[in-house]
Amino acid sequence: MATSPTNDQREAKGVTYLAAWLDGLLGLAKVIVGALVGSAALVADGIHSFSDLVTDVLVLAATHYGRQGPDEDHHYGHGRIETLATLFLGSVLIFVAGGIAWSSLERLITSAESPPPGYWAMLLALVALLAKEALFHVTMRVAKRVKSRLLEANAWHSRSDVLSTAVVLVALVAAQLGVGWLDAVAAVIVGLLVGKVGWDLLWESGRELVDTALPMEEQARMHQVALNVPGVMGVHDLRTRQSAGRAMLDLHVVVSPRISVSEGHEIGNEVSRRLRRAYPALTDLTFHIDPEDDAGEGDPSRFPGLPLRPEVEAALTARWSSLAAWPWVRNLELHYLDGAVTVVACLDEQAPLESQAVVTALEASARDLTWLSHVEVCRLAEQPAS
Repeated sequence: MATSPTNDQREAKGVTYLAAWLDGLLGLAKVIVGALVGSAALVADGIHSFSDLVTDVLVLAATHYGRQGPDEDHHYGHGRIETLATLFLGSVLIFVAGGIAWSSLERLITSAESPPPGYWAMLLALVALLAKEALFHVTMRVAKRVKSRLLEANAWHSRSDVLSTAVVLVALVAAQLGVGWLDAVAAVIVGLLVGKVGWDLLWESGRELVDTALPMEEQARMHQVALNVPGVMGVHDLRTRQSAGRAMLDLHVVVSPRISVSEGHEIGNEVSRRLRRAYPALTDLTFHIDPEDDAGEGDPSRFPGLPLRPEVEAALTARWSSLAAWPWVRNLELHYLDGAVTVVACLDEQAPLESQAVVTALEASARDLTWLSHVEVCRLAEQPAS
């Protein structure tokens, strides 16, 4: 089901549309002017600006599709769409960077001289540098406000264009002064800068695809946030992964073994709430409530399990039904701890029996049950009518 865009999404799209228009105009102007004046460095810088335009389109697509919620086919959302698109973009940028660097090296080896570019070309490079620097600051402000790592990355991509244009400006000034070979050197440098952007995109998206965890210091802070929740006795098996600037977290929360299921679950809910407040990038959080610390013991599904209630009740009924205490037993509480089952026999408050004698009789009759840890007795008061 489609949802209306939030204010953050509208703001992110607005600044990205601005960047796309600026990158498109600057890229076109650089390529045309560079071709007219014979500046390979300015043409290469124009291609770099077009790479920013492609990134802008990626950001727009990712904002629209990558931030859609889970559906029947994508239970964890659509963040990997952005990751795959980034892989493609990084590959294209590396290919383009190789072409720029190779053609420029050929010109440098053959000692091809670049004619003086003229003051209009230098003015264009200066205007482009100032415009992209301003765009960097505007985009970064919006990224901080809406807490978008994707926008932050796009802002830094704009800053890379500022750096490459600064190199080109130096080369244009040098060519105007008669040092034409410096233009080819600058074009090679620009190619390397484009290639580095492509490699960074490939590296980061590749790390996401193999479910690389968050940095250790962030995991340690998450661990501490969970430990600070009242009722939490321990945290283990904390695992994280990333997708399109967002994070997913699984963890085990250790609570007192004798509290109710609902209390333990609410403690887990509070852990989840505090972690989401502390880390807004968390989009998927799964917690498991443990009555004891079983860290390092491995996947419990790989080991033999203990009998569940139907089997436990059947075994105990067969052994206890003839005892004097059995008619007074109103409920059996089961606690699965330390690889065994502790049974709490809850007697009617009016039972004319001494608790220790009942425990002795029940344990003696069930001594053959290897999974039984021990027996305890409690007294049930009459429940109020609902």
